[in-house]
Amino acid sequence: PWKALTATLLAVFMAVAPTASADMNGYDVSGWQPANITRAAPADFAIVKTTEGTNFRNGSWVEQATGAVETGKALGLYHYADGGDAIAEADYFVNTVGSYAGRAILVNSSWGNGNWVRLFVNRVHDRTSVWPMVYVQASAVWQVPSDVRAHCALWKAQYASNAATGYQSSPWNAGSAGESMIQYTSNG
Repeated sequence: PWKALTATLLAVFMAVAPTASADMNGYDVSGWQPANITRAAPADFAIVKTTEGTNFRNGSWVEQATGAVETGKALGLYHYADGGDAIAEADYFVNTVGSYAGRAILVNSSWGNGNWVRLFVNRVHDRTSVWPMVYVQASAVWQVPSDVRAHCALWKAQYASNAATGYQSSPWNAGSAGESMIQYTSNG
């Protein structure tokens, strides 16, 4: 069943539409959340932080990823960019999550430099044959080069407020940047 969910998630993420709707609901997690969070919190998908820079690994990422898959959630794995050597960061990410390539959405947080993002996503693609999704805040979407956008879906972060919210069927400003996914809250 995880293959079908991952295929559905890929299709939703790769579809670029002028407006977005909450066809799937999910969340991202990191080492700040408990290792069992993906088993406990309801969702269609979970995206797990795995690495940052070239020397940080989320000590709970394997358990969080396994929990998502075992509870029927589609899975994404993300790298948080430090902005150092893009190739080294991509290699660190792929070396950590490589066995999941093709089974999970791979994601990179953009780092304020279009060429850095280009180098990172091209390296991930060269090593895995998978184009990663690019995570970017709404105010920096313009920094993601058009050649990257041609291959990589966008995950845009933009909050209407900092108020806690549950899942929304029509998030504020969804689809305004042609993103495939919007993060509209940081507080569940």
